Amino acid sequence: MQPQLEYLADSIWTHHAYGKNAIYSEGHHGNAILSHNQMLAWENIDISNNRFERRGLLHATIEPIAPGQKEVHVVCVHLDLFEKGRIQQLERIVKRIHEHVPDGSPLIIAGDFNDWRENASEILEAELGVSEVFRALHGKHARSFPAWFPFLPLDRIYIRDFKPIEARCFTAAPWDRLSDHGALLAELAF
Repeated sequence: MQPQLEYLADSIWTHHAYGKNAIYSEGHHGNAILSHNQMLAWENIDISNNRFERRGLLHATIEPIAPGQKEVHVVCVHLDLFEKGRIQQLERIVKRIHEHVPDGSPLIIAGDFNDWRENASEILEAELGVSEVFRALHGKHARSFPAWFPFLPLDRIYIRDFKPIEARCFTAAPWDRLSDHGALLAELAF
Protein backbone atom coordinates (compact mmCIF):
# COMPACT_ATOMS: atom_id res chain seq x y z
CA MET A 1 0.00 0.00 0.00
CA GLN A 2 1.34 3.42 -0.98
CA PRO A 3 1.83 5.92 1.91
CA GLN A 4 -0.95 8.52 2.12
CA LEU A 5 1.37 11.49 1.60
CA GLU A 6 2.88 10.03 -1.56
CA TYR A 7 -0.55 9.17 -2.95
CA LEU A 8 -1.98 12.63 -2.30
CA ALA A 9 1.14 14.50 -3.40
CA ASP A 10 1.36 12.52 -6.62
CA SER A 11 -2.28 12.82 -7.61
CA ILE A 12 -3.52 16.08 -6.08
CA TRP A 13 -0.97 18.45 -4.49
CA THR A 14 2.52 18.63 -5.92
CA HIS A 15 3.88 20.98 -3.25
CA HIS A 16 4.33 19.26 0.09
CA ALA A 17 6.45 18.96 3.20
CA TYR A 18 6.74 16.09 5.64
CA GLY A 19 8.19 16.22 9.12
CA LYS A 20 9.03 12.76 10.45
CA ASN A 21 8.46 12.65 14.21
CA ALA A 22 8.75 8.99 15.16
CA ILE A 23 10.39 5.92 13.64
CA TYR A 24 9.46 2.40 14.71
CA SER A 25 9.79 -1.13 13.32
CA GLU A 26 6.55 -0.94 11.29
CA GLY A 27 7.33 2.47 9.78
CA HIS A 28 7.11 6.07 10.90
CA HIS A 29 4.69 8.91 11.46
CA GLY A 30 4.82 12.66 11.36
CA ASN A 31 3.08 15.81 10.15
CA ALA A 32 2.44 16.78 6.54
CA ILE A 33 1.41 19.93 4.71
CA LEU A 34 0.18 19.77 1.13
CA SER A 35 -0.44 22.83 -1.05
CA HIS A 36 -1.47 23.85 -4.53
CA ASN A 37 0.89 26.81 -4.18
CA GLN A 38 4.68 26.73 -3.99
CA MET A 39 6.26 26.30 -0.57
CA LEU A 40 8.90 28.93 -0.04
CA ALA A 41 10.33 27.31 3.10
CA TRP A 42 9.49 24.69 5.69
CA GLU A 43 10.91 23.46 8.96
CA ASN A 44 10.06 20.53 11.22
CA ILE A 45 10.60 21.19 14.92
CA ASP A 46 10.68 18.53 17.62
CA ILE A 47 8.34 19.59 20.43
CA SER A 48 8.43 16.26 22.27
CA ASN A 49 8.32 16.35 26.05
CA ASN A 50 9.45 12.77 26.56
CA ARG A 51 10.95 9.88 24.63
CA PHE A 52 7.68 7.91 24.57
CA GLU A 53 5.55 10.49 22.71
CA ARG A 54 7.43 11.85 19.70
CA ARG A 55 5.65 15.07 18.68
CA GLY A 56 6.35 17.75 16.12
CA LEU A 57 5.49 21.14 14.71
CA LEU A 58 5.79 21.50 10.93
CA HIS A 59 5.86 25.16 9.78
CA ALA A 60 5.63 26.03 6.09
CA THR A 61 5.60 29.39 4.36
CA ILE A 62 3.53 29.29 1.17
CA GLU A 63 3.72 31.79 -1.67
CA PRO A 64 0.92 34.37 -1.82
CA ILE A 65 -2.30 32.98 -3.25
CA ALA A 66 -2.89 36.07 -5.41
CA PRO A 67 -0.80 39.09 -6.44
CA GLY A 68 -0.62 41.73 -3.72
CA GLN A 69 -1.37 39.27 -0.92
CA LYS A 70 0.97 38.16 1.84
CA GLU A 71 2.66 34.79 2.22
CA VAL A 72 0.55 32.24 4.09
CA HIS A 73 2.04 30.53 7.14
CA VAL A 74 0.78 27.01 7.81
CA VAL A 75 1.59 25.09 10.98
CA CYS A 76 0.72 21.42 11.40
CA VAL A 77 0.95 19.96 14.91
CA HIS A 78 0.51 16.77 16.91
CA LEU A 79 0.39 17.37 20.65
CA ASP A 80 0.84 15.22 23.76
CA LEU A 81 -1.80 13.01 25.33
CA PHE A 82 -1.26 14.58 28.75
CA GLU A 83 -2.45 18.10 29.53
CA LYS A 84 0.75 19.31 31.21
CA GLY A 85 2.74 18.43 28.09
CA ARG A 86 0.15 20.02 25.78
CA ILE A 87 0.33 23.30 27.71
CA GLN A 88 4.12 23.33 27.28
CA GLN A 89 3.74 22.59 23.57
CA LEU A 90 1.13 25.32 23.11
CA GLU A 91 3.60 27.75 24.69
CA ARG A 92 6.25 26.62 22.16
CA ILE A 93 3.79 27.04 19.28
CA VAL A 94 2.95 30.57 20.43
CA LYS A 95 6.64 31.43 20.79
CA ARG A 96 7.45 30.02 17.32
CA ILE A 97 4.68 32.03 15.69
CA HIS A 98 5.59 35.26 17.49
CA GLU A 99 9.21 34.84 16.40
CA HIS A 100 8.69 33.64 12.79
CA VAL A 101 5.31 34.88 11.56
CA PRO A 102 4.90 38.62 10.98
CA ASP A 103 1.89 40.23 12.66
CA GLY A 104 -1.00 40.42 10.23
CA SER A 105 0.24 37.53 8.10
CA PRO A 106 -2.37 34.92 7.17
CA LEU A 107 -1.99 31.92 9.44
CA ILE A 108 -3.41 28.39 9.64
CA ILE A 109 -2.64 26.08 12.57
CA ALA A 110 -4.10 22.60 12.23
CA GLY A 111 -3.65 19.11 13.53
CA ASP A 112 -4.23 16.69 16.37
CA PHE A 113 -4.33 18.77 19.54
CA ASN A 114 -5.42 15.83 21.78
CA ASP A 115 -7.33 18.54 23.63
CA TRP A 116 -10.51 16.84 24.85
CA ARG A 117 -10.84 19.46 27.62
CA GLU A 118 -10.90 22.18 24.92
CA ASN A 119 -8.32 24.48 26.55
CA ALA A 120 -6.15 25.15 23.49
CA SER A 121 -8.59 27.60 21.91
CA GLU A 122 -8.46 30.04 24.81
CA ILE A 123 -4.65 30.09 24.76
CA LEU A 124 -4.24 30.38 20.99
CA GLU A 125 -7.03 32.94 20.56
CA ALA A 126 -5.64 35.18 23.31
CA GLU A 127 -1.98 34.89 22.28
CA LEU A 128 -2.23 34.75 18.47
CA GLY A 129 -5.58 36.28 17.51
CA VAL A 130 -6.76 33.11 15.78
CA SER A 131 -10.22 31.56 15.70
CA GLU A 132 -11.14 27.89 15.39
CA VAL A 133 -13.05 27.19 12.17
CA PHE A 134 -15.65 24.73 13.50
CA ARG A 135 -16.37 26.83 16.57
CA ALA A 136 -16.74 29.95 14.42
CA LEU A 137 -19.18 28.25 12.01
CA HIS A 138 -20.97 25.70 14.21
CA GLY A 139 -20.52 27.01 17.75
CA LYS A 140 -18.37 24.07 18.90
CA HIS A 141 -15.28 22.09 18.00
CA ALA A 142 -15.65 19.12 15.65
CA ARG A 143 -16.00 15.72 17.30
CA SER A 144 -13.37 13.81 15.39
CA PHE A 145 -12.24 10.89 17.56
CA PRO A 146 -12.59 8.00 17.28
CA ALA A 147 -13.60 8.15 13.63
CA TRP A 148 -15.97 5.16 13.93
CA PHE A 149 -17.85 6.77 16.87
CA PRO A 150 -16.70 10.39 17.17
CA PHE A 151 -17.30 12.00 20.53
CA LEU A 152 -14.00 13.70 21.45
CA PRO A 153 -13.02 17.06 19.86
CA LEU A 154 -9.29 16.39 19.39
CA ASP A 155 -8.54 17.88 15.97
CA ARG A 156 -8.66 21.58 15.12
CA ILE A 157 -8.14 24.17 12.40
CA TYR A 158 -7.25 27.66 13.67
CA ILE A 159 -7.10 30.62 11.28
CA ARG A 160 -6.05 34.25 11.22
CA ASP A 161 -6.85 36.71 8.38
CA PHE A 162 -9.15 34.21 6.67
CA LYS A 163 -12.93 33.99 6.61
CA PRO A 164 -14.34 30.50 7.23
CA ILE A 165 -16.88 29.50 4.58
CA GLU A 166 -17.53 25.84 5.36
CA ALA A 167 -16.19 23.19 7.75
CA ARG A 168 -16.85 19.47 7.75
CA CYS A 169 -15.60 16.42 9.62
CA PHE A 170 -15.55 13.15 7.68
CA THR A 171 -16.10 10.08 9.84
CA ALA A 172 -18.35 7.82 7.74
CA ALA A 173 -16.99 5.15 5.38
CA PRO A 174 -14.41 5.14 3.89
CA TRP A 175 -12.91 7.77 6.23
CA ASP A 176 -13.42 5.68 9.36
CA ARG A 177 -11.06 3.05 7.93
CA LEU A 178 -8.30 5.45 6.87
CA SER A 179 -7.47 6.78 10.33
CA ASP A 180 -8.64 6.60 13.92
CA HIS A 181 -9.35 10.36 13.61
CA GLY A 182 -11.98 11.93 11.37
CA ALA A 183 -10.66 14.08 8.55
CA LEU A 184 -11.34 17.83 8.86
CA LEU A 185 -12.05 20.02 5.85
CA ALA A 186 -12.37 23.80 5.85
CA GLU A 187 -13.07 26.14 2.98
CA LEU A 188 -11.55 29.56 3.61
CA ALA A 189 -11.57 32.93 1.87
CA PHE A 190 -9.59 36.13 2.29
